[in-house]
Amino acid sequence: MQQIVAEIDRLSKERVTKNVNLQNVTLMSEKLDRSFKFRVSTQGLRSVEHNGGLDNWLLKTSDEKLSANALKVKRELKKANLAAA
Repeated sequence: MQQIVAEIDRLSKERVTKNVNLQNVTLMSEKLDRSFKFRVSTQGLRSVEHNGGLDNWLLKTSDEKLSANALKVKRELKKANLAAA
């Protein structure tokens, strides 16, 4: 019985919680010529910059990974792209 308790204690000490560094940022959409407020992690902000800005990042990212606010912006971007074409 003591071995089981010792094993549980060891596993609980190994558990690591990650504190995500969230930032409130305003990102500019070049195609819509508007700015949008988001709460993103610093890693997410790097991903946006790596993909060439908010517009490209939204269009490349799957809908399942986006928040409700980001999905609204993505829909507006798609409408703007269709209107421009």
